[in-house]
Amino acid sequence: MGTIFIRTLIIYFIVLIAIRLMGKREIGQLQPYELVVTIMIADVASLPMQNVSIPLTQGIVPILGLLFAQIVASILSFKSKLIQKYISGKPTILVANGKILEQNMKKQKYTLETLFEQIRVCGYGSISDLDYVILETSGQISVIPKAEKEPVTIKDMKIQPKKTGYTRTLIIDGALIESNLIELGRDKNWLMEQLKRFNLKIRDTLIFTSDELGNVYCQKKGET
Repeated sequence: MGTIFIRTLIIYFIVLIAIRLMGKREIGQLQPYELVVTIMIADVASLPMQNVSIPLTQGIVPILGLLFAQIVASILSFKSKLIQKYISGKPTILVANGKILEQNMKKQKYTLETLFEQIRVCGYGSISDLDYVILETSGQISVIPKAEKEPVTIKDMKIQPKKTGYTRTLIIDGALIESNLIELGRDKNWLMEQLKRFNLKIRDTLIFTSDELGNVYCQKKGET
């Protein structure tokens, strides 16, 4: 039992390092070759964890090999548009000028129900609201709305916004994150003054965030 536990920990950290080296992507944003590597790593990693008769190296070496293959594929894809086309494919237009392209839908085996669902997820109720719908190589949908359906922006309203910068979390669950406080250019005295406004102490604070302009959000523990 102890051997299995130790082998599992070793494989876990190897897989964790491999996935981190692959880069930060959500599952839905993985390119086809990245998804293949992820699935294969999961399959390879499970074998030495389940069967102690299999040498640990027979799990680690294939994982490192798959990681190497993924890195090489990424470099080649970055260097050559032709290779990128064959490895990742290319985006497919599903809707153009408000019209559904049936041939492209059939080619990608993309149903109308799925198309409508993804359009709703993007915040639009109908095909008539859109000029273009593009199926990206990651499998996600990009939409380009018609001009009259474009959301109004601050620029359209001729308002000059103030730049707030990156909002940092300074307290989480009663614990102070001093590195974020330093990055924000503030000190603990400033933070304590802010907490006084809410009649709070650090240990009683569930969350406290602030941007570079001093706009803060604060919530007390146990508050609903």
